[in-house]
Amino acid sequence: MLTEHTLDKFPLSLKLRDGTHITVRPLAKRDDVRLHKFLLSVPEEERLFIKQPILNREVVRQWCRQADFDRNLPLLMLHGQKIIGEATLHQRLGGWKRHIGLITLLTHPEYRGRDVSKILVGELMEIARHCGLRRLEAEVNGERKIALKTLSHLGFSPLMHLPDYVVDMKAVTHDYVLLGLNLKTDDEFLGVG
Repeated sequence: MLTEHTLDKFPLSLKLRDGTHITVRPLAKRDDVRLHKFLLSVPEEERLFIKQPILNREVVRQWCRQADFDRNLPLLMLHGQKIIGEATLHQRLGGWKRHIGLITLLTHPEYRGRDVSKILVGELMEIARHCGLRRLEAEVNGERKIALKTLSHLGFSPLMHLPDYVVDMKAVTHDYVLLGLNLKTDDEFLGVG
């Protein structure tokens, strides 16, 4: 669960590898139009693991207006007013997998290879530690080579690879890849002491 100080450092002003000035911050209520535009810019096969119908603007509006950061914490990266990346930390508040967070990530096609996902996932890893999570997982389809490479560089390793396991909206099959990362978490965040 998020502590009240976990998000105090946002917004962050940073630079991408190529010197582009960007801002990283959590999703806000006013982001619905720009988030919808961003989601439509990402190729369909990369949006496979979004469980709601994002073509419906009302769904995106609800995400923004009724955000529950204890369950799903979306971090956005903006170049000016344009969303160029989004990564979300999904948490379970109970049950046998409550110590495992799930990371999802998307990058605008025009900003690939510039460390967008690396920065966003790195920030979510730090937040996950503060939330007391011990492990992170990431689900991607096998064609997302840049995402797989980025996650690997951040310490994620393959847990499962299932060929032709997921199906997109055009009934095309894709490989399912589950990656995992063990977090080093300070005892103070685990409630040990």
